[in-house]
Amino acid sequence: MPQTTSWTSKHLLDLESLTAEQIAFVLDTADTFAEVSTRSVKKVPALRGKVVVNAFFEDSTRTRTSFALAASRLSADVIDFSEKGSSVSKGETLIDTARNIEAMGIDAIIIRHQAAGSAALLARTVKCSVINAGDGAHEHPTQGLLDLYTIRKRFGRVEGLKVAIVGDIANSRVARSDLWGLTRLGAEVILVGPPTLLPRAFERLATGPGRVRVVHDFDAVCGEVDVINMLRVQNERMKSAQFPTVREFTRWFGLTWDRFQRCKPDVFVMHPGPMNRGVEIHNEIADGPNSGILKQVEYGLAVRMAVLYLTMQAE
Repeated sequence: MPQTTSWTSKHLLDLESLTAEQIAFVLDTADTFAEVSTRSVKKVPALRGKVVVNAFFEDSTRTRTSFALAASRLSADVIDFSEKGSSVSKGETLIDTARNIEAMGIDAIIIRHQAAGSAALLARTVKCSVINAGDGAHEHPTQGLLDLYTIRKRFGRVEGLKVAIVGDIANSRVARSDLWGLTRLGAEVILVGPPTLLPRAFERLATGPGRVRVVHDFDAVCGEVDVINMLRVQNERMKSAQFPTVREFTRWFGLTWDRFQRCKPDVFVMHPGPMNRGVEIHNEIADGPNSGILKQVEYGLAVRMAVLYLTMQAE
């Protein structure tokens, strides 16, 4: 099993608080777990006897399934929890729910919640490990890690690359996690979107050797970047209309076929999902040879195995 000497935290709450060395250690650990999925028996006994709760207060397909499968492949028992039909729907607080779940002898809570800071709140409340699977518009750290892992697998490095993150930046937890991780590992991040979805304040969020640029003209930068990470328009988090029409958004900020022709021939295209095909990304691009979208899903399993293993083995 991988050594855990470079990882000491029992929680993963964000990427903002991690060093470049800690991020690289998680990615290296994911490398050691990646081959498990290629075996005829896709299991290792790393977390045998441990119990993991998937506590999802928001809808999810990829993240929930990925975490459940990752825990199962480490031989942990997995319990799925959802707000619907639980005591939360009867008025029980998040803290009371978590304490009652922990009292049953569980070892880790994976939480997705609509409130920013919910994972950190739980980490201060319970004694078990807490892993943030997305909290409001704050962060989605395992998505950030798997995006970094996917880029590193494609290019062999992150440092020195130009990565465009395009679309609904203001409401995106993925954009924030990607931004922290990419700049810490030395990439230049170009945030692209309309002013209503991309405040200039994001330029101040770079840490480490990388830097951040805020751009409101996709065409001005599409030809210079190595990676384009398209984001879904998150209508469910918008307080009011932040762009005129979907058609207008696609025209100016979608990865259309015409715009794709002006990109580098080997540009690497990513998307955290779920995709709105024909809105933020053209069908043929999403399914084409430049796309790393399914690789993100594949690599996410190894990354989440690494996160579960490291946090649950930490003292």
